[in-house]
Amino acid sequence: MITPHAGGEPVRPTPMALPRGSSTVLRIVLGAQLRRLREQRHITLEEAGHAIRASHSKISRMELGRVSFRIRDVADLLTLYGVTDDDDRQSLLALVERANVTGWWHNYNDILPSWFETYVGLEESATGIRNYEVQFVPGLLQSEGYARAVVRLGFPAAPEEEVERRVRLRLARQRLLRGAEPPHLWAVLDEAVLRRPLGGAEVMRDQIDHILRALELPNVTVQIVPFSVGGHAAAGGPFSILRFSQPDLPDVVYMEQLTSAVYLEKRDDVDRYLEVMERLCIEAEPASRTREILTRIREEL
Repeated sequence: MITPHAGGEPVRPTPMALPRGSSTVLRIVLGAQLRRLREQRHITLEEAGHAIRASHSKISRMELGRVSFRIRDVADLLTLYGVTDDDDRQSLLALVERANVTGWWHNYNDILPSWFETYVGLEESATGIRNYEVQFVPGLLQSEGYARAVVRLGFPAAPEEEVERRVRLRLARQRLLRGAEPPHLWAVLDEAVLRRPLGGAEVMRDQIDHILRALELPNVTVQIVPFSVGGHAAAGGPFSILRFSQPDLPDVVYMEQLTSAVYLEKRDDVDRYLEVMERLCIEAEPASRTREILTRIREEL
């Protein structure tokens, strides 16, 4: 049923439990499966590209999950790779259909840059999200008024309609924290985030109330790094680490810049940021004190 590769061992897709949610992650998982099958057969990118009447660079983009898939292309690649078992083929071809379904965030394509669209798709499927912030409350914990103040700061010339769409997008992302299988959000905030009166004192008081309500969720943890710590481990600035249940998906470190973003997936890079995050959690006040600290800061605003 499965054509053996040069070593005589059968080539089969790796059994997998499909990851949660987004087409972004499903494309990455499907691409990883196709890469594994190609490499097991010792087929080059050029040879695979020729089989589907495309360039080797398209095969590379497919294997990285950076493009959508055509069922015909995947079917032809599976034939080339020796996957002829009907169940194996149907499993992967069904994944193609799911991977091509657009996510809810595509309704915001007019305001959503491609570099951030990737993050939203990854966020939707993460089982764990760890944030460190030095200037703003993380988007998943922002109140409506605070989100509006942040958007106006970042897009001072934007018309009011665009501002409101950006706020709606930010609030829509927060639904995943109350979903059926929510990720565990663990945010570490520099005290300056809470002391900076973005939008004014009333907006900040409402924002702190919003965080206090979020802390009632079992999947939300917040720690605060007080001014008394002085310099600390994350001197390089804010970052996020996303973790997934699917073995094909490594942890991803995300760092946002003014007009772009950096995604790190190499094990050494990710391990370095995980180490920094662990040190931040040690330097920060324990999570058991977060409510007390937030309440005190609120009273001082």
